[in-house]
Amino acid sequence: MTKQPQQFASDNYSGICPEAWVAMEEANAGYAPAYGEDAWTERASAAFRKLFETECEMFLAFNGTAANSLALASLCQSYHSVICAESAHVETDECGAPEFFSNGSKLLTARTVDGKLTPDAIRDLATRRRDIHFPKPRVVTITQPTETGQVYTPEEIRAISGVCRELGLSLHMDGARFANACIGLNCEPADITWRAGVDVLCFGGTKNGMHAGEAILFFDPKLAEDFGYRCKQAGQLASKMRYLSAPWAGILESGAWRRNAAHANACARRFSKAVAEVSGVSPVFPVEANAVFLALPDAVAEALRARGWRFYTFIGGGARFMFSWDADPARIDALVADLRGCLLTSRLPD
Repeated sequence: MTKQPQQFASDNYSGICPEAWVAMEEANAGYAPAYGEDAWTERASAAFRKLFETECEMFLAFNGTAANSLALASLCQSYHSVICAESAHVETDECGAPEFFSNGSKLLTARTVDGKLTPDAIRDLATRRRDIHFPKPRVVTITQPTETGQVYTPEEIRAISGVCRELGLSLHMDGARFANACIGLNCEPADITWRAGVDVLCFGGTKNGMHAGEAILFFDPKLAEDFGYRCKQAGQLASKMRYLSAPWAGILESGAWRRNAAHANACARRFSKAVAEVSGVSPVFPVEANAVFLALPDAVAEALRARGWRFYTFIGGGARFMFSWDADPARIDALVADLRGCLLTSRLPD
């Protein structure tokens, strides 16, 4: 666990977990071939295939924006479009990168209450226009868990993939917190990816205890054709690839990816349960992974920040608290205590 004061603005704030750190240290001994021809990349690829129980093709990018954008670009032509929720990270937080790397594929957004796409919403967007003046729908992307911290069940994913197959669309999954979704659903990775009809997954490592490195997994090898060239052109082919691959081998082979996600999810539930007993605070969305969204009075939110706590005001105006692989229960309890204190102070007469 970290010895520094724990913050809850993002799981990106956390450090590197021991299993990833040790693997990097071991990879740092001596020389190794460059550009992914090393033993660590081979081990990581094998670990992914074992985990997903299929012969998937693996590529690594430095961050999630590159992983998502390159994956979507590989599924599209410039005149195509990508269907996503209006709150999806590819729409709100990637600076137009999906459009940039695809040379112009347009994002078509669906308004949602909870950040989840539905088969009906996909069908509506995909069939609204069929004329040559409108970008042709080609891909659907879903975020697992969503930006609101909720998970798509295997049944929901199968329903979405069914519509995709019917309409000739590919299905991409942004899994920046994919490990947390697996733990939240108590399912195997294959059950919510290729077995449910997902074509391409971007599996996040940064938020699961690694320093960097997101895995792009193609479950249909034909879709991966020439993807390595796309990574190279985009500046995402690491020369010293072993330093991206080794942490994956470390957390997958040891099972740390599960333990890290389980701890983060458990801490979110701990916080959610504690604040449920606090008058004046209410949840905005169900807690299904490692995020808790709360409706806080503005004065209380500012008072918490004045006490040194960091968190984001997010979708729907709710305060978002994220819990990482190394979240400290004692710091969670301290946050709850300060929250109670700020609420009490806000009710005192001037």
